[in-house]
Amino acid sequence: MGEEVSIMKWNIRKVTGLAMVAAISYAVMLMGFRFIPSANYLKYEAKDVILTIGGFIYGPVGALAAAFVVALTEMMTISETLYYGFIMNFAAAAAFAGVASLIYAKVRTIKGAVLGLVFGSLSMTAVMMLLNYVITPVYTGMPREAVAAMLVPVFMPFNLIKAGLNSALIMLIYKPLTEALRYARLLPGSAPGNAPGYAPGGNPGGKPGVIPGGKPGSTLGAAPKPAGAKFAFKINTGVYISAFILLAACAAVIYFIFNK
Repeated sequence: MGEEVSIMKWNIRKVTGLAMVAAISYAVMLMGFRFIPSANYLKYEAKDVILTIGGFIYGPVGALAAAFVVALTEMMTISETLYYGFIMNFAAAAAFAGVASLIYAKVRTIKGAVLGLVFGSLSMTAVMMLLNYVITPVYTGMPREAVAAMLVPVFMPFNLIKAGLNSALIMLIYKPLTEALRYARLLPGSAPGNAPGYAPGGNPGGKPGVIPGGKPGSTLGAAPKPAGAKFAFKINTGVYISAFILLAACAAVIYFIFNK
């Protein structure tokens, strides 16, 4: 009975968490920018950062559910491309966040996170090049031959830069964010200082809300904080250096495009 109550509380917390992920993703989506003058309808937005972090925490199905809600809300509120925009927005988020979180769910280590981001980036680029070829002529009125000519020089670099920026931001903020949430006991699983994927001793594959070594139903959320404990997390130097290099590379390419 206690285990059923624990799982039910976890499900409620998961739904609430995913609702927050979707809401924050929508708000972030409103603060995008454009960096390819020849294709002003291509806009970078960091909503996939939030969706992927949500997927790392709640799993790939959660990432897809949040991505669907955000794409649907965008279509019903600010989108000028309606169903076409919904399809492309959801497909882009699903390809990036869904693939990244699926791989991370199987390999909950730094290597798994990086592999997830790499394959998520490649998946999103491939999917969006296909959808741009099929759908962009419909809602822009451009000849398909003109769109095909833009696939490699425009759409491919845009999606690779977008994926690179998203990956770098995820690498920078995922660890401190999840550690802070665990310290505040807003996430189930490991004790503070033990975020899955960045340090050993997490709870991959364990029952939701059950701390390793604890009794089912006895603890939901992070372990109780020791008296006088302070929020802290270990910095993985390699991850942060890689993230800053990736950000610098993307910024350099964007600068080159603007000043071409």
